[in-house]
Amino acid sequence: MREARWYLLLSAVGLLPIALSYGINPSSLLPELMDLQFSGTNMAHVFRAVMGLYLGMASLWITGALRGGALLTSALISEVVFMGGLAAGRLLSLAVDGRPGAIFLVYTASELLLTLWGLRCWSRRHEP
Repeated sequence: MREARWYLLLSAVGLLPIALSYGINPSSLLPELMDLQFSGTNMAHVFRAVMGLYLGMASLWITGALRGGALLTSALISEVVFMGGLAAGRLLSLAVDGRPGAIFLVYTASELLLTLWGLRCWSRRHEP
C-alpha cells in the first residue's frame, strides 16, 4: 500500500514540469525543447489542452495517494493506462518513424518503467 502511494506521488511530481512545459509558454519553449515549428493559436490551444490533461491526471494520482481506498485503486489503474498508452505510442513511433531525440528516448524508458512499476503496485494491492 505504501509503495503504491509513493509511486503515484512520484509520478505526479515528475509529470508536473512536463505538463507545464507544454502549456505555460508553448510558442517559445517548445521550439527550443523539441525542435518544433510553432504556428499560431491553434497549436497553442492543442498544447495547453495537453497540459490540462496532464495536470488533471496528476491531480487524480495525488488525490488517490492521499485518500487511499477505492480512489487509490482508480488512480493506479489510470496511471498504468496513461503511462502504458504513452509508452505504446512512443514504441510505435520508434518502429514506424525511427529514432527520436534523446529526451524522447528518456521519456519512453521512463514511461515503460512507470507502467511496469504501476502494474506491480496494482497486483500487490490485490494479493490476499
